[in-house]
Amino acid sequence: MRKAVLIVLVLFSGVLFAARLFYLQVYDGASDSLDQNNAIKIMYDYPQRGYMFDRNDKLMVSNQPSYDVMVIPRDVKPLDTLEFCGLLKITKEELIEILRKATVYSPRLPSVVVPQLNKADYASLSEKMYKYEGFYIQRRSLREYQVDHSANVMGYIAEVNNAIIEKNPYYQMGELIGTAGVEKEYEDVLRGTKGVKYIQKDRFNRDIGPYKEGIFDTLPIRGNDIQLTIDATLQKYGQELMAHKRGGIVAIEPATGEILALITAPSYDPSLLVGRDRSKNFTKLWYDTISKPLYDRGLMGEYPPGSPFKTLTALIALQEHVITSEERINCPGGYFYNGRRLMKCHGAHGPLGMISGIAHSCNTYFATLYRKSIDKYPTIQEGTDHWKAHLASFGLGDFLGYDLPSGRRGFIPDSKFYDRFYNFPKYRWFSTATISNSIGQGEISLTPMQMANFTATIANRGWYYTPHVIKNIIGPDTIPAVFKEKHYTTVEPQYFEPVVEGMHQVYEGGTASYLRIPGIEVCGKTGTAENFTRINGKRVQLTDHSIFVAFAPMDNPKIAIAVFVENGYWGSRWAGRIAGLMIEKYLKGEITRKDMEKFVLEGSLEAEYAKPYSGQPFSINR
Repeated sequence: MRKAVLIVLVLFSGVLFAARLFYLQVYDGASDSLDQNNAIKIMYDYPQRGYMFDRNDKLMVSNQPSYDVMVIPRDVKPLDTLEFCGLLKITKEELIEILRKATVYSPRLPSVVVPQLNKADYASLSEKMYKYEGFYIQRRSLREYQVDHSANVMGYIAEVNNAIIEKNPYYQMGELIGTAGVEKEYEDVLRGTKGVKYIQKDRFNRDIGPYKEGIFDTLPIRGNDIQLTIDATLQKYGQELMAHKRGGIVAIEPATGEILALITAPSYDPSLLVGRDRSKNFTKLWYDTISKPLYDRGLMGEYPPGSPFKTLTALIALQEHVITSEERINCPGGYFYNGRRLMKCHGAHGPLGMISGIAHSCNTYFATLYRKSIDKYPTIQEGTDHWKAHLASFGLGDFLGYDLPSGRRGFIPDSKFYDRFYNFPKYRWFSTATISNSIGQGEISLTPMQMANFTATIANRGWYYTPHVIKNIIGPDTIPAVFKEKHYTTVEPQYFEPVVEGMHQVYEGGTASYLRIPGIEVCGKTGTAENFTRINGKRVQLTDHSIFVAFAPMDNPKIAIAVFVENGYWGSRWAGRIAGLMIEKYLKGEITRKDMEKFVLEGSLEAEYAKPYSGQPFSINR
C-alpha cells in the first residue's frame, strides 16, 4: 500500500513538472506574451506601403526612405544632453518633455524622439549613436509623390494618437497611419504588416541575441498596390483650370461609376505634408480659413444646385404623369400666382415644351411642373414627400456611399421640415411657398459629387453605380461588391429621352450654344445659383455661383461632369467653359477650343473674393 502511494506521488509530481515545463516552454514563450517580458526587447521592422497608380497605370504615390530616432526609456543611461540635442536639432527642454511622454506611454516600448530624418542628418547621427544608450535609429518609409496634385484624393499619413492606439492595438506610439483620402479609406490594404524581432537581454540589460533563436520573429509584409479610377492627366488639367478660383469639379464615368477627376480649389502640393516640416505646413494650411485648401469642396461643399436641378423637376413631372414632353406652357416673363409674380424669368419665352424649356432654362415652365407634381396629391405633405422620394432615388439628400472618408449629405427638405418651418397646423403652407425648389434654389443643397452623380444617372437613362475611386487592388483583396451594384431611380427609363434631348439642345441653340465642342455631342445644363450668407444676423446676397453639369457623348456617354465655381457669375461664363474643356481633354486628349482655354487659364476671380464679405462661409437657408 505504501509502495503504491509512493508511486502515485512520484507520477503526480512528474505530471505537474511536465505541465509546468510545457507552459514555460510553449505557452509562456508564445509571442503574445513576449511584450510583457522585461528580459525581451522588441524591435519592429516596418513594411513598404503600397503604391498608388492612376487608371492608366501612371505612378502617383511611391515611397522614400526615412529615419526616426527612437528611445526605450528604461534603457537610457546618463548622456551629454547638450551634444545630443545639438545633433537632433532640438532643445534640451524638448528632449526632456519627449522622454517624459515616452515613459508615460511605456518605459520598455519604443517611442519616437525625432521623426523623419533626411539622409544627411541620418549620416551624421548614425556614427555617434553608440554613445547614447537607449536610443537607436529606426528605418521606415515615407510617401514620395510623383504628382503635385490630387492631395484631396490621395490623402496623407500622420502619426497615430492615443485615441487610435486605444482603439486599435496594432499601432504603437510614433507609427504612421492613413489620415485622409485614399490613405485613410484603404489603410488596411496599403499599410502591409510590420515585422517583429525579439531580442534576449541578460541580467545586465545587454543584448545577447535573438530570443529562442528567432522562432517568434516575423518578416514585414509589403502593402498592396492599388490602382485608382482617377485619370491623372485630367486631374492635373482640371487643377490648372481652377487656378485663382474656388470651387469643385467632379467627373464620373457613367457606365461604371468610376471617378475620373475629383478636384477642389484651392488645393495644395501633397509633398508639403511629408518630412520634418510636415507639422509646420499642416498648421499653415489648417489655419487658412479663407481659401480652405484642406476643405474638399467637391465632397464637402453644400450649394444650391441652381438650374441643373430643373432636369430632375422635369423627370419627376413626367413620372407623376402631370405633363407630357410635348405639352406647352406659356411664359409671360415670370411665374405668376394670384396676380403676383413669384419668380421672374430671363425674358418672355412664350409657349414652351419640355425640350425647349430645358434648352432655354425657363423658370416659369419648371415652376409650373413643380406645382403640378406636388398638388396632384390630397395634401401638401403627401405631395412633398413623394417629390423627395423621387430625389432620394437619385442618391440626393444622403451620403452616396463612395469610398472616401469625407463628405456631406446635402439637403432635400420634406414635409416635416416645412411643417416645423411654417408652424403647421397653426399656419398652413402650400406649394407656392416652396416654389424656389423647382429651380434648385430655396432650401435645397447638393454637393458637386451629388450633382455629377445625378448627371451620370441621366446619362444612363435612370440608373447609376455608387461613385468610387478604387479600380483595382493588386493582391488578394477584391473590390467591394457595393460598387458593382446598380441603383435604379423611381423614374422609368422612357422619361429620360426628352430630358436628354433638352440638355443636348442647351448646346445646339440654348444657353450654352457658344460653348460647343467640335466633333462631340455634349448634353449639358447651365446654372446660376443665388449666393447668400449671414452677416451680423442679416441675410446678405453675394455674387452668384457659376454651375454647369454635362455628359458626353450623347449616346454611350463616357464622362459626366459637374463644375461649381464660387462667386463665378452665370453658369456658362466659368463653369460651362471648364466643363467643355474637361470633356474635350478626356475624350480627345487635346484641346481645339483654344479661345475657351485661354479665357479660363488666364482668368481669375481673386478680385471677386477680395470684396467685403465674399470670403465668408456660404450658408444654406434652412
